Amino acid sequence: MTLDPFTIIMLAVLAVLIFFMFRNSRKRQAEAQKLQSSVVPGAKVMTNSGVFGTILSIDEEENQVLLETTPGTVLNVHRQTVSRVVEPVAVADDDAAEVESTPELGAEPEFGERVDETHPTETPTDDASDLKKKSDD
Repeated sequence: MTLDPFTIIMLAVLAVLIFFMFRNSRKRQAEAQKLQSSVVPGAKVMTNSGVFGTILSIDEEENQVLLETTPGTVLNVHRQTVSRVVEPVAVADDDAAEVESTPELGAEPEFGERVDETHPTETPTDDASDLKKKSDD
């Protein structure tokens, strides 16, 4: 039985695919283990459905977690629905200063930002005085 180059290439590709499958499986298991070890009472978490809350208690036998979403609202969810632990994000001083800065002349307004009718270089006209002048004429 002779092995032609095409067969050797196919076997090498198959070996590489199997290697990456096992490697990714181990990575996912390690991440899941890390997540489960960080799921402790008092941790702020997010569930698979996007509900944020704080863990009150964990029932190991039933695999259930009591999750407080808002003060007085407690959900009883399965432990595996907790998808990640939410870490607080600190806002840098540079970002805060950038938000507080005024927009440049001619710059596009942000979504939801009010735009004055008059251009900053124009002088606003008093509509009431214009109407009075027209009525006097």
